[in-house]
Amino acid sequence: MFKTLKNAFKTPDVRKKILYTLALIVAFRFGCFITVPGIDAVALANMLDQAGGNTLTGLIDIISGGAFSNLSIFAMSITPYITASIVIQLLGMIIPSLERLIKEGGEEGKAKINRYTKILTLALAVIEALGIYISYSSSNPAIFVKTGFETAFVITIALVAGTAILMWLGEQITSRGIGNGISLIIFVGIVSSLPRAAIMLWNLVMQNSLFSTTNFLIALAVIIGAIILVAGVVFVQQAERRVPVQYAKKVVGRKMYGGQNTHIPLKLAMAGVMPIIFASSFMTFPAMIIQIFNPNIATQSGFLAGLYKFSIAISSSDVPVQYIIISAIVYLLLILGFTYFYTYATFNPAEVSNNIKKNGGFIPGIRAGKPTTDYLASILSKLTLFGGMFLALIAIIPMFGSFTGLNIAFGGTSILIVVGVAIETVQQLESQLVMRHYKGFLE
Repeated sequence: MFKTLKNAFKTPDVRKKILYTLALIVAFRFGCFITVPGIDAVALANMLDQAGGNTLTGLIDIISGGAFSNLSIFAMSITPYITASIVIQLLGMIIPSLERLIKEGGEEGKAKINRYTKILTLALAVIEALGIYISYSSSNPAIFVKTGFETAFVITIALVAGTAILMWLGEQITSRGIGNGISLIIFVGIVSSLPRAAIMLWNLVMQNSLFSTTNFLIALAVIIGAIILVAGVVFVQQAERRVPVQYAKKVVGRKMYGGQNTHIPLKLAMAGVMPIIFASSFMTFPAMIIQIFNPNIATQSGFLAGLYKFSIAISSSDVPVQYIIISAIVYLLLILGFTYFYTYATFNPAEVSNNIKKNGGFIPGIRAGKPTTDYLASILSKLTLFGGMFLALIAIIPMFGSFTGLNIAFGGTSILIVVGVAIETVQQLESQLVMRHYKGFLE
């Protein structure tokens, strides 16, 4: 990885992309500390000190890089866009015309889907921004300089504009920088909380300036567990099944083509980190909406209170065991479902089989056509099941562990996102270097 980075900075075009990406990331971090207009920053800080650690707020704050607790213009982070993407993809399974647009629309279809996603993102952002204002104005009106329609309008516009800016930053990183822009924004938000988590670990060990052996062992177990978790995620992300393909020799004019052996690389986690991001956003969205309109829901009972506890169970141990078990099962199924969905969206066995057949290729021992499609689909299904189960289990194991009240950045989901995005970014960096080298050779 370090060799890749060294070579990247030696290549002018790639270096320019990296510096451009870093500049946009710095802009994102600056925006996390710009409080929306009409907020008393001192009163907001006092309110957060008195509120303590709310687990759902903590999870949202980790993803937004501290922007939520600061009530900055980026307080809603990129979550409305993620939710809108989920809704559009799910609607694509139900509405035939939208499904055709996703699968067969080409570049024009992608542009239309992107436009629909942005419109839905802005609609969801407006609803969420209004909910944030209503929640704070009813529970903590002291943080506002003044309340009323004008303040609500200004705060809503500021929050929605912040989400729109983050969408633009993500698109710019994807098109002109290095890596997936949306994933990198979430990655930076999580990584920015690691120093605070390290301080929490240190304070856990040195309680009241006295060394605690028990807490030291807990902290050591967390660090060792995180290292093992990172190693496991890297192994699964890098592992692949190579399906051999042979091409028959053929004569075209006076030249002979084909006759070489190659392979199709099928990764265990072909969908990457997006199923984890989508599943966690899907799980926490109901609790976020409920808490916005009913800040005291945690102390209440009834259907909405049960739904709230179910939603926050992936990041909180302060709920009944039955909620944690049910939430873990649903979370596992969601990760598996999104893994299968994204895998088959990026790799179509029938299309690959047809391309192999058209080019005169075949898989040894497998007939061309439908048998090849069934063979590839069978392998892909098994690999996706194993990879999805591995990611899902890592994500839900912390839910049943010993909850020490440490920062959520040490959770399995956050580590999966950080490691997955880091690997994808390094791979894109390597592909950029390879492309530049080939281009220089051909010129």
